[in-house]
Amino acid sequence: MKNLQQLCRPNIWSLAPYSSARNEYAGHEAHVFLDANENPYNNPYNRYPDPLQTEVKAAVARVKGVAPENIFLGNGSDEAIDLPYRCFCRPGIDNVVAIEPTYGMYKVCADINDVEYRPVLLDDHYQMHADSLLAACDDKTKIIWLCSPNNPTGNSLDRDEILSVINRFDGIVIVDEAYSDFSAQPSLRTELSRYQNLIVLNTMSKAWGCAAIRLGMAFASAEIIGVFNKVKYPYNVNQLTQQQALEALADPFQVDKWVRILKIERERMIDAFRLLPICLEVYPTDANFFLAKMTDAQAIYDRLVEQGIIVRNRTRVQLCHNCLRITIGTKSENNELIAALRQM
Repeated sequence: MKNLQQLCRPNIWSLAPYSSARNEYAGHEAHVFLDANENPYNNPYNRYPDPLQTEVKAAVARVKGVAPENIFLGNGSDEAIDLPYRCFCRPGIDNVVAIEPTYGMYKVCADINDVEYRPVLLDDHYQMHADSLLAACDDKTKIIWLCSPNNPTGNSLDRDEILSVINRFDGIVIVDEAYSDFSAQPSLRTELSRYQNLIVLNTMSKAWGCAAIRLGMAFASAEIIGVFNKVKYPYNVNQLTQQQALEALADPFQVDKWVRILKIERERMIDAFRLLPICLEVYPTDANFFLAKMTDAQAIYDRLVEQGIIVRNRTRVQLCHNCLRITIGTKSENNELIAALRQM
């Protein structure tokens, strides 16, 4: 791996971060706050939130088994996806490599930041190969994007191939594990001490049932987290989000229960889809959704919309022609979908 200074944009490496009022007295007890030009009334919403989310990171550390100094919390995973571009990629000069198909925000953020995005097609089994990804890289490639379990395909990427990329690439490898709670494959966040170029993303939006609070996570070396903290907006995670996250993180057993139920429903739904005449194939999945190849995805999607049932039409995505992506809902929601499809 190149050292972090070589990977960072020069202006980011030399950046003097904004020093918020809450940072300046860190480590001291205080009860009179006359430093941040806040209104003294309407407690507790009159005060700026903890800019480094110390209490939430401690709770995440207990649940995820990662030290607080290796955790970044952002405004959804979108912030954790955007920050690496802003920290490491020089606009109009550097590039990133990613698997295809995959989550669309990696390319959107590349386009916003004026960074060349190089997609590498998965094989017919939706698997990636380290040699193909590395062949797409050059001396201006700063990041390789992987998503496992992948979206929209649902399958976990081959772990040996992922590790081969991490070991052989001298830039940053980002593995988005938004759906890892639904997979039996162990998380790569347990490998952070071995790989200084690895960033692992996670979120409160999926297994934790907290999409509305917009809290994303990045796990990485303390040095990379330090760069992120320099560049992020001072109060990027609001107090209401932090409070709700603490409530959710206090009961991880509830999440385990939800995951077990959803995995049982996932298998039931896959079995039901395979019996549908309009379904040609259901692809393997380790996520809370599955990808199904249909006889005519657009027509089926349109008829479902007319009945108020919304799935994701992925037919225009590469390697996903005539495919629908089906999120696992409650048993009654799933039954309603199956009943509608049986009438087509």
